[in-house]
Amino acid sequence: CIMPDLTSLFVAAGLTEQKANETLKNKQVSASFAEAIELAKHTCEVDKSVGNLLYQISTRLKHKHHLPTIVSYVASKKLKTDIQLNCALDYLKNNPSMPLDESKFSEASGVGVEVSPAQIEDVIEKLVEANKAELLEQRYKFNTGKILMNARKLLKFADGRIVKSELDMQILDLLGPKSEADLEPASKPKVPYLSFQATTGNGHQIFIKCFVVSHMTISYLINIFGVISSTLPKIGINIFYKYSPDSLFYLMEEHLKITGGQVRTRFPPEPNGILHIGHAKAINFNFGYAKANDGVCFLRYDDTNPEKEEEKFFKGILDMVNWLGYTPYKVTHASDYFQELFDLAVVLIKKDLAYICHQKYEELKGINPPPSPWRNRPIPESLALFEDMRKGKLDEGSTTLRMKHVMEDGKQDPVAYRIKFTPHHRTGDKWCIYPTYDFTHCLCDSIEQISHSLCTKEFQARRSSYFWLCNSVDIYCPVQWEYGRLNLQYTVVSKRKIQKLIDAGIVRDWDDPRLFTLTALRRRGFPPEALNDFCAKVGVTGNLCILEPSMLEACVRTTLNNTAPRVMAVLYPLKVTITNFPNEAGSLDIKVPDFPADESKGNHVTNLTKSIFIERSDYMEIADKSYKRFASDQSVGLRHAGLVLTLERAEKSSKGDVVELFVTCKSVEDSPKPKAFIHWVSATSCLECEVRVYSRLFKHKNPEDTSVVPGGFVTDCNSDSLSVNTAARVECSVKKAKVFDKFQFERLGYFCIDPDTTDNTMVFNRTIPLKEDAGKN
Repeated sequence: CIMPDLTSLFVAAGLTEQKANETLKNKQVSASFAEAIELAKHTCEVDKSVGNLLYQISTRLKHKHHLPTIVSYVASKKLKTDIQLNCALDYLKNNPSMPLDESKFSEASGVGVEVSPAQIEDVIEKLVEANKAELLEQRYKFNTGKILMNARKLLKFADGRIVKSELDMQILDLLGPKSEADLEPASKPKVPYLSFQATTGNGHQIFIKCFVVSHMTISYLINIFGVISSTLPKIGINIFYKYSPDSLFYLMEEHLKITGGQVRTRFPPEPNGILHIGHAKAINFNFGYAKANDGVCFLRYDDTNPEKEEEKFFKGILDMVNWLGYTPYKVTHASDYFQELFDLAVVLIKKDLAYICHQKYEELKGINPPPSPWRNRPIPESLALFEDMRKGKLDEGSTTLRMKHVMEDGKQDPVAYRIKFTPHHRTGDKWCIYPTYDFTHCLCDSIEQISHSLCTKEFQARRSSYFWLCNSVDIYCPVQWEYGRLNLQYTVVSKRKIQKLIDAGIVRDWDDPRLFTLTALRRRGFPPEALNDFCAKVGVTGNLCILEPSMLEACVRTTLNNTAPRVMAVLYPLKVTITNFPNEAGSLDIKVPDFPADESKGNHVTNLTKSIFIERSDYMEIADKSYKRFASDQSVGLRHAGLVLTLERAEKSSKGDVVELFVTCKSVEDSPKPKAFIHWVSATSCLECEVRVYSRLFKHKNPEDTSVVPGGFVTDCNSDSLSVNTAARVECSVKKAKVFDKFQFERLGYFCIDPDTTDNTMVFNRTIPLKEDAGKN
């Protein structure tokens, strides 16, 4: 149960409401943070800057008896920066005993140390002078990292931003502005290589030229061949992988034998929510890269967390992949390989590369969790406990299997298996232990003989774990490539946050057309070709792409302009009666081109009758100079009908509103050319319909930025983002159209038939207006 008073306390100390509620789930951290705040209040006001330091203390301080001391230093402004606090926490970690030697503590933490601009300037000047020759030779291609590293040693408590700014300024003074040559990309340096001949286990001769690009490559060579060329530079070598002399060749040989050298990719979503616009890029990249190289792409559900998976998400994911125009080579599930994964976990334990741990989830959270006391557990003991986990003999949350590996982001010994007494949608009660992403992903890639593991940039920190795990259990290891994610402004895509919008009644469901889930975009009328075109234009780079929705909408307009047939509709109808209708039968068939720019694409027939509806905004009693449509003193043409209308009289209600116009008509040939031609529908043969017009759901570009939206993203919602019009009219030619069919309502925008359509009422969603700036709030 979350206590409102603690939530308010934490928010007042600078946490967001979301972060405060998450913190309260950890009783140890929340108790420590609350105590730190109350201690600090005796000395100072706990604002956001102080609160941030106190929060770090509550999550990182190992020995709680030091809490009053370190909080007093923060509250009295003796510790003011993250650098000082990090040094203080390190000192307390290495000196846990009491009493604390405050003079040494103050010295180690930089208390009272003020680094002046002159000191920074002097140190940087000396370092630049020491590297002057290289700077003049390499100019702006010089790696300034080593200067900054030395500056950090000499100016331990200086502000890093000021140091970097001073270095940039001095380099500019030395080298002058960047020339064209400086702006050219750096040429790739030549790398050493080894040439050698090897014989595989089956007697095949292999000739290899291997470029040495990293310690990892050298490690492979050392382990495989046992020798290394004397031409290589003398560098420190760490051995990460242990292969027999033939195993690397054998694994690759077997992979190529199975795949024939075919490119194989996979799209591996978690079936715990609806795909969003970012997934469209992932789908296009994975399926598109395979297609471009005559390869195949798997759709593999990462179904390792039965608590959050639902059948509707499995179906929805496949529907969206198909909707974007892609057909998986094969639909697979991580659960297909549960037995193989379990067997590989046993291999890992037997190699003493994994162990059973009893640390709780709360202990493993945070930046620097304590090392496991069970890391050196005997192998037989870990094997027996792992089997007990599988048989359900141990309590949920009490035990995990952890791998002996430090990831690139510093995370130590990631969890491989955890206990969950939750039936799985495919395997039922067969398993009560489930593998984690860090364990499952690379092994499934290997089992499926994937050649290229394409993933977003945040998984770069898991790359070493990916390679380490495959190589540790002696199986084929695919290559991993990372690319930047795609995000759009004015939206949120987090499953949890969308659910919050749904629960609050702000949006109806996951496919509400104001969202940027793929089901929502389809419902709004965005064609899949436009999404694919958008992803192609964005391209694939290592950088995070944060774009305005207008870029996507431009692709939608381009696609719909060529694919959405034109029809006429009136959103806010005003009745018009033609008193001298040119046909005694009271009706004329009018041929309307589906695509006026290319009439060879076909046409349809609409009915012109004595009574018609026009758009209420297309009539003004007294027109000003800029108004070019129908008025008491200004004639107007009817699109496609070849007629020009002139007002006889306007009938008004008791409130003074115009309710009907009585007009006369002449052919275009017999009339002066009107200033404009307006759209219309027959009053007697049109269809009543409901039209929903959408605008941006959020007011700010980044509704999740609490510095701009302090109340949180929910408070940034536009209450007028949906307008529902139940009085609209559309011509009868659309009567047999199906759900998701798209049209251009002439002069109004692009519209799509919504699934809420019934036999009695057609419902249209406005996809986008005709012009980019129309309809924006």
